[in-house]
Amino acid sequence: MNAETIAVGSEMLTPHRQDTNSLYLTQKLNELGVEVRYKSVVGDNSDDLTAAAKLAMRRSDIIIVIGGLGPTEDDLTREAVAEALGLKLHRDPAQLARLEERFAKRGYKFSPNNAKQADVLTGAIVLPNPNGSAPGQWISGKYDGQERILILLPGPPSELKGLYEAECAARLKARVPPQHIAMRELKIALLPESQVDARVAPIYKTFKDVQTTILAGAGQIQLHFRCRKESQAEAEARVDELVEKVDEELGDAVFSRKGESLEQIVSYLLQMRGMTLAVAESCTGGLLAERITSLSGSSRYFLGGAIVYSNELKTQFANVPKALIDQHGAVSREVAKALAEGIRQRCLSSYGVGITGVAGPTGGTEQKPVGLVYIALAGEEGTQVVERNFPGDRKRVRWFAAQQALEMIRRALL
Repeated sequence: MNAETIAVGSEMLTPHRQDTNSLYLTQKLNELGVEVRYKSVVGDNSDDLTAAAKLAMRRSDIIIVIGGLGPTEDDLTREAVAEALGLKLHRDPAQLARLEERFAKRGYKFSPNNAKQADVLTGAIVLPNPNGSAPGQWISGKYDGQERILILLPGPPSELKGLYEAECAARLKARVPPQHIAMRELKIALLPESQVDARVAPIYKTFKDVQTTILAGAGQIQLHFRCRKESQAEAEARVDELVEKVDEELGDAVFSRKGESLEQIVSYLLQMRGMTLAVAESCTGGLLAERITSLSGSSRYFLGGAIVYSNELKTQFANVPKALIDQHGAVSREVAKALAEGIRQRCLSSYGVGITGVAGPTGGTEQKPVGLVYIALAGEEGTQVVERNFPGDRKRVRWFAAQQALEMIRRALL
């Protein structure tokens, strides 16, 4: 069985509010072996809601409509769904009495518009809301000859989650045929999406029963694999078979197989090797140190370092010779190398990282444009320096520079 969620609310079509309920429901449905095929956000418009409900009823087995069940004029879900299904609404006396009692217990006046929360679709089961006033509704049956389950849930997350667990989870489990979903995720740092896909597409295309998704962003590629079978063991075995082949193809380019971040992997490796780290950051302004120290227990391997924005502090804190800066400029291969080696010596760490560059949007020149960054890693085996030209705004350049530094550390520890 496949599912669809419709989040109702014009506020979620603005930059100020996001639909997080569908993420929760997707997780719960996946646990039942149900795949969510469609998600939509619809504003508070009756015609749009009716059209969305009709479309969902034609293409999905389970439809969950989120929100729009309150007492105000823009709460239109009940009316729109009734229109879409050709059903009538009736005011349920028991629900009306419950609402009046709820308001009385709290010492609130029961205004007439609250009564609409007691309107129920013909044939629907009322789902009590333990954390709010608007109940949910469950209706099942045939629509255009196909079995459908339609669920209306309130929008506030605390109400939705409580109602789903108490009233929907068991009902859905009883109706959903035995299906199980296995999911895996591989992460690759700083390789182009096209390059990754060129290497792995010949593999995943042969696994027609495993859904493969490639996501690019934040200096990494994510490969998501999903397989649905009648038993969990069968689903797990099939997706593992594909992951093993992809893993063999990409080799050590894969840094995570269980959802870990790059800084988590660096943390594991530093601790496994008994190594320590110090950093000297210029254009990243402490972002690398922040990512490393965001993990609990990082004091076991991260000694510290310095944010050396000015040339004077590069010399004072990381022992970079002033003559070197004068000769090559602060943004240079030579200064990055000196930063890494200097902070390593100063902190007596196993590894030292030096980062210097032009994060922008100002400060670039023809010779040293915005996005030019030098990242150096110094260790007992020597010092390596990479030059990168990262596109994008200041935030993106800084993030990619820190990502590059972490990837260099990871590979040095393999």
